[in-house]
Amino acid sequence: MTADIAVAEPNRPDVASAPAIPAEELDRLTDDIVAALKTVYDPEIPADIYELGLIYRVEIGDDRFVSIDMTLTAPGCPVAGEMPGWVENAVGAVQGVSGVKVAMTFDPPWDQSRMSDMARAALDMW
Repeated sequence: MTADIAVAEPNRPDVASAPAIPAEELDRLTDDIVAALKTVYDPEIPADIYELGLIYRVEIGDDRFVSIDMTLTAPGCPVAGEMPGWVENAVGAVQGVSGVKVAMTFDPPWDQSRMSDMARAALDMW
């Protein structure tokens, strides 16, 4: 069984229950994973990848292995080869996470509607 942090609305994750992980621990893991994602920035954009809406899916397995689907603002992003490693390192440092795998996807393509109000304010994109 797994828990998903499915980003249905920009940066408003839904968490499915994972019976093998107590609810209190799942809440802590979810909060800590989101906090870790918010430490990763595209060097050219003054907003973190979570607030930009680049994280499409986070799945926490019963074994506490985390799978992440993410995208970039553009397929030709200069840090495309490095950013998944930054995400793996950030989330892998969360206490209780047993491992991390990041998959890049461009389906659906990212667009500005995925950004949170915080990212819009940072980028002055209203």
